[in-house]
Amino acid sequence: MSDTTARSGSRLPRRLTHLYVGLALYGASSALLVRAGLGLEPWGVLHQGLAERTGISIGVVSIIVGAVVLLLWIPIRQRPGLGTVSNVFAVGIAMDGTLALVPDVDGLGAQIPVMAAGIALNGVATGLYISARFGPGPRDGLMTGLHRLTGRSIRLVRTAIEVAVVATGFLLGGSLGVGTVLYALAIGPLAQFFLRVFALPSPDAGTPDVAGRTPRGAILPR
Repeated sequence: MSDTTARSGSRLPRRLTHLYVGLALYGASSALLVRAGLGLEPWGVLHQGLAERTGISIGVVSIIVGAVVLLLWIPIRQRPGLGTVSNVFAVGIAMDGTLALVPDVDGLGAQIPVMAAGIALNGVATGLYISARFGPGPRDGLMTGLHRLTGRSIRLVRTAIEVAVVATGFLLGGSLGVGTVLYALAIGPLAQFFLRVFALPSPDAGTPDVAGRTPRGAILPR
């Protein structure tokens, strides 16, 4: 067995750990933002709005939306990876599990720390998930697929999708607030930092894949 093959095999358990711990923490971070009640991340606004309208738990709504988005990959010819499929289920399950354990919080003295913890934990989760290199989340894959098909910039496609998602979620009753704005401002720098912290050796060499240039469209594992 070659050194490259041996290194690849030894990295797999660590990559899988990064993948599933990252997904679990992502779901937990989203649940903390729900408990804080000061505004959710863009897709969380939609999930909460749909949950309010249907009576289904927000975690199950996240799974359903993820599955629907994944179906949209078919006409745009995107190929899912292990991380993509795992994302659909793991985030929603972790989210509902965390909501069952963490009680509601009242008053800004409690809400602000919980919101901050949710945003910071989301950055940790993003760094873990992306460093595993098992494929983008279904929502990010939709974004990159539309970018490829339309020729529009990643920034434009992502902005259009997230504005539509937030507006729809808000109209359905989702929570839009200061937490949404702070999340949008903080998640990029946090993700970049934790991508460096959790960098794994690249497949082709023994040097760490530091992700100094974050892959376009891969900021979030969603």
